[in-house]
Amino acid sequence: MADLRAELAARIRATLSQAQGAARDRLRSARAAQEAATARLERTRRAAAEVPDRVGAERDRRLAVIDTRHADRLDRLTAAARGAAALAAPGAAGTGWDDWAPAPLPRGQRADPVRVGEAQVPGGQPVPALLPLLDSGHLHVSGADAPGCDAAVSGVLLRCLGQAEPGLVRLAGYDPEQLGGGLAGFAPLAGAGLLTFAGPGGLGALLDELVDHIRRINETVLAGEHSSLHELAAATGRRPEPWRVAVLLGGEEPSRHERGQLDRILRTGAACGVHLVVRDIDLPQRPTLRRLTADGDGARLSGLGTLPVRLDPSPPAPLVSRTCREVAARFSAGPPPALLADLLPAAEQFWRESATESLTVPIGDGADGHAVSLTLGDYPPHALIGGPSGTGKTNLIFAWIAALTTRYSPAELELYLLDFKEGVSFARFAQGRRDPSWLPHLRLVGINVNTDREFGLALLRFLADELRRRADAARKHEVTTLAELRDVDPDGHWPRIVAVVDEFQMLLAGRDAVVREAADLLEDLARRGRSQGIHLVLASQDVRGIEALWGRPALVAQFTLRIALPKALRILAERNDAAQSLPRHHAVVNDESGMAEGNRIARIPNAGDRQSWNDLQQRLWRMRTPDAAPPRLFDGDAVPLLTAAPDLRELGPAEPGTGAPVALLGEVIDVRARSARLRLPRAPGRNLAVLGTRVDEACAVLDAAGRSLARQHRPGAARFSVACLDPDADTAARSLFAALGDDAAWYDEQSVGELLDETAGELTEAAATPHYLLVYAVDALRRLPGGEAGLQQLRRILHDGPERRIHLLGWWRGVARLRADLGGPASRTDQIGAWVALDVQGAELAPLYPGPGGPHWYPRPWRALYFDRAVHRTGQVIIPYGPQS
Repeated sequence: MADLRAELAARIRATLSQAQGAARDRLRSARAAQEAATARLERTRRAAAEVPDRVGAERDRRLAVIDTRHADRLDRLTAAARGAAALAAPGAAGTGWDDWAPAPLPRGQRADPVRVGEAQVPGGQPVPALLPLLDSGHLHVSGADAPGCDAAVSGVLLRCLGQAEPGLVRLAGYDPEQLGGGLAGFAPLAGAGLLTFAGPGGLGALLDELVDHIRRINETVLAGEHSSLHELAAATGRRPEPWRVAVLLGGEEPSRHERGQLDRILRTGAACGVHLVVRDIDLPQRPTLRRLTADGDGARLSGLGTLPVRLDPSPPAPLVSRTCREVAARFSAGPPPALLADLLPAAEQFWRESATESLTVPIGDGADGHAVSLTLGDYPPHALIGGPSGTGKTNLIFAWIAALTTRYSPAELELYLLDFKEGVSFARFAQGRRDPSWLPHLRLVGINVNTDREFGLALLRFLADELRRRADAARKHEVTTLAELRDVDPDGHWPRIVAVVDEFQMLLAGRDAVVREAADLLEDLARRGRSQGIHLVLASQDVRGIEALWGRPALVAQFTLRIALPKALRILAERNDAAQSLPRHHAVVNDESGMAEGNRIARIPNAGDRQSWNDLQQRLWRMRTPDAAPPRLFDGDAVPLLTAAPDLRELGPAEPGTGAPVALLGEVIDVRARSARLRLPRAPGRNLAVLGTRVDEACAVLDAAGRSLARQHRPGAARFSVACLDPDADTAARSLFAALGDDAAWYDEQSVGELLDETAGELTEAAATPHYLLVYAVDALRRLPGGEAGLQQLRRILHDGPERRIHLLGWWRGVARLRADLGGPASRTDQIGAWVALDVQGAELAPLYPGPGGPHWYPRPWRALYFDRAVHRTGQVIIPYGPQS
C-alpha cells in the first residue's frame, strides 16, 4: 500500500515537476514574446512617428512632379497656341510693328484674323490675341482706356489693309466728334478713293449705302450660287468685290432707322464683305460681333473667356501714313493685268467651237468673278474699240485674237488685220524671216499703212466682193443668213470673217474720193455684213473728228458692241462716263450701243508678251492643214520686188496670136498683191509715159516693164532697144540691157537718132516681130544735135508704131516736157495711152486725165499713180518694184 502511495507520490511529483518545467518554459516563451511584442511596439511607435514626414515628402515629390508636368504641358500648349496664331495670322496680320510690312494674300484666299494684343495665360507665356474680321464678322470697341481703344482701331485697320491687294479693302469713316481726326493717319487713302468720310449727320446715308451694297451683292454677284463672297472667291480664284469696312467712331445715339440698318449689317454684312468697326455706339449681341473692352486694369476680348489681354501699342504714325501712300499709289496705278492663259481653253479643246451662230469668247475677268465674253454674230454684228494712246487697244485686240484663234479653226474663222499706225504690231502673226510660222486663220496683214489709205480701201472692196459672193450663194440656196447657208451647203467654204482696222480714222481722214468710197463701203458692210458672217472691228483713239461719219448715223448704229478703254471719249453713249474712272488694264464692254445699262467691266490680260505669243502661234501653226498658205503681208515701208510678184511667175512665152503681151509696172495696193498690168496689143496709143524727176523710181518702172515683157517672148522673138539719155539713169538702164540679153540693143546720146530713124523706117513695113523701145529721159532729145528731127520721128513712132507692134515705153521728166515733145499745148495726147506719174501734182496731169481738174493725187515717196485710158476710170496707186539684184 505504502509502495503504492510512494509510487503514486513519485508519479505526482514527476508530473508536477514536468508541469513546473513546462510552466517555466511557457513563462520564458511568454516573456520572450512579450519582449518581442514590446520591441515591435517600440518599432511600430518609432515607424508611426516617421510616417508623416515620409508621406509629406512623397506628397511634396508627387506634387512637384505634377507641377512640373503641368508647367511643361502649359508651355507646350502656349507654344502651340503661339504657333497656331502665327499660322492663323502670318505676315501683315500678326507681325510686330517693328518688322511689319504689307503682305497681300493671294486672290481667293480667306482673310486672316488680325492680332490685337496678347492674352495673358496664368502660369504660361502670353498668347497672341486674334480677331477674325474680314470675311468673318464685326468689331465693337469700348472702355475707359481711350489710348488703348485708339491703338486697337488703328492696328486692326492697318493689318487689314496690309494683307489685301491695293484696293481690295476700302474704308468709310464716320467721326462726328473729331471730324475725321480719328482716322487722320489713313487720310492718304482718300485721294485714291479708298477712304471716304461721312460728315456729322451722315450716318444714316452711310448705313443705307452699305445695306444697298449688300443687297446688290446678294442679287447680282452671289445670285444664289454661293453663300458668301469668300466661298465664291475660293471656288473661282478671284475676289469679285473689295471688302468694305465702315469705321464708326461715336456720335449721337442712332435713330430707330439707323439701328435697324446696323442690325441688318451685323446679320448679313460679313458674307457680302461689309464689316463694322464701331466705337462707343451700343450694338446688340450677334454671333458675328466680337467685343473688345479696354479699361484701366486691362482689356477683354470676347471669344477668349476671362483671359486678360494686353493690347498692342498703336502702329507708328510714319508707318501708317507711308503704308497708306503706297497702297493709294499702287491702286491708282491700276491692278496688274489678268493672265492670258485664263482666256484660252485647254490644249485638247483647241478648235472645237463652231462659228455657225456666232463667235463668242472671253476677253477678261469680270467684277463678279466670271469671265466677260465678247460676241460677234447677228447681234451684235460689229465692234468699236476706243481709248487714248497707251491705254491698251492693241493689247485688247491681241487678247481677242488669242481667244478666237484657239477656239475656232481656220475653217470657221478668217482674220484680216490692218494697222494704220506707224508700227508693225500685227506683223508677228505673219511669216517672217526669222520665224517661218504664221497664224493659220490669217489671210491678210497690213502694217505701216498710215500713208496708204488706198490699201484700206482695197480691203473694203475685197470684203464687199466677198459679201456679194455670199449673198449670191444665199439667193441661190434661198436662204438669208450664214447659219442657214452653212446648213444647206455644208461642203462650201463659209467661215466667219473678222476684219480688224486699228486707227481706222486715218482711212476716213479728209474729203477726197478715197474717203467717200471708203465710207460708203463701210456703211454697206456694216449694214449687210451681219447676215453673211462678215464682222468689222474698228479701233481708234477718238472718233470725234472723223468728218466722214457725220451725217451717217446708220453706219455708227451698226456697231452695237462698244469697248471703251480708260478715258475713252465718244465710244459709249453721251451720258455714259464709266470709262473715265477705269483703272489700267480694264475696259468697259457694252453690247447695248454704249447705253449705261449695258456696261460690264473687264480686266484685260497682258497679251503683248512676244514669247507667249510665239509659243501659242507655233502650236496653232503646227495644227494647220497641209494646203494652208501664209497670209498676204503688206508693209507700207517695204518696197516689193518683181521677182516675188505672183503675176510674174504666171508669165511665159505665148503662142503667136494667143494674146497681147503685158508689161508689169509695179504692185497694186490691194489685197491680192497683184501687179499693175499694161496690155500692149496692136492698137493705137499703146505706149507708156513715166512722168517725174525721181530717177530711181522711173528706172524701176521701166526695168519691171522690160523684164516682164522679155519673159513672154522666146529668144529672138522680140527686139528690145534700150536708150539712156540721162547719166543718172545709166547704171539702171545698163542693168536692164544686160538682163535682156541678145535680143537687146544699146543706144545713148550719140546713137539715139539712129534708133529713131530706123524705127520710123519700120513703120512702112509689115509688122514682123514686136519691138519695144525703152527710152530713159526722152525729153533730152530736144537738146541733142538734130533734136527737132528726132522729135518728129518720135511723134511718128508714138502715133503709128503700136499698130505695127512697135511700142515706146519712155520716161519724161515732167508733164510739160511731154506735152512739148508731143507738139505743144494744143497737140493731142491720145498717142500716150497709159502713164505712170511719180512726183507730179494731180493738177499737172489734167491734160492727160479724162476728168476736169486732173486726178486727186499728191506725190509721196516710192508711190506712183498709174492710168490706162483703155482700162481705168480713175487713177490707180501703185508701188514701183524695187531694184533687181
